[in-house]
Amino acid sequence: MRTIRYRQIAETLRLQIETGTFGPGEVLPSEANLGREHEASRVTVRKALEVLRSAGLVESRQGFGWIVSGQLLSQSLEFLQSIESQLAKVGRTHERQILDFRFIDGANVDSKADVAGVLGDRVLEVRRVSRVDDRPFARVTVWCTEALSQEVTLHNVSQSSFYDLLPVDAKTASQTISAEPVSQDDGDLLEVPVGTAALVVRRTTFDGDDKPMLMAEHVFPGHLTEFIVNLTGASDASTGTSPTLRLVADP
Repeated sequence: MRTIRYRQIAETLRLQIETGTFGPGEVLPSEANLGREHEASRVTVRKALEVLRSAGLVESRQGFGWIVSGQLLSQSLEFLQSIESQLAKVGRTHERQILDFRFIDGANVDSKADVAGVLGDRVLEVRRVSRVDDRPFARVTVWCTEALSQEVTLHNVSQSSFYDLLPVDAKTASQTISAEPVSQDDGDLLEVPVGTAALVVRRTTFDGDDKPMLMAEHVFPGHLTEFIVNLTGASDASTGTSPTLRLVADP
């Protein structure tokens, strides 16, 4: 019996996904590259990918191409929690890959955040990649006031969040969320194409006396992340659902 070519390609890709060659949230090779690999036209490759889409194994996103689907993961934006604590609640393996640990002049921070104006002239900067199940999840940079960070070490920030390490409790925070193009550096760290969309979350955390203690910048790959708010009528405001930042595929 003659085997239909696009179904052969679909089955090969299915096996690669099931065996982990392409993991959840990973971007597949382009249709052109798949065509060269399988010696097939782009029309044939597209039909194979549509078969996998119908089976719920892949999805397409503008600017990224075809992506392996995965389980949804939500993070609360309403409460002061670390990413790690929320991942632990759903049984996910998390790792902090520390890139930088240094005291710097707040005016020299490479961010849109006004770190010097909020935290002072001298801050501790910790930059890391958060990895989930050994895949990039976010680029995170945290800045802490010099006064609060004297006992913070490279070892303990690789093991615990700042909320757990500092001598004062975090009480409130202000937060902004924006869509920005991925830089060359973040593209390399997060394994996504440069210039594609990232969801950038910037947060300033305050202590019980309303003094700023921390600032943070989280960069999430745009093809994995959505900001979701459920709106209610004014009469139902008290029963509204909290906003969440949702990963639409496992990183």
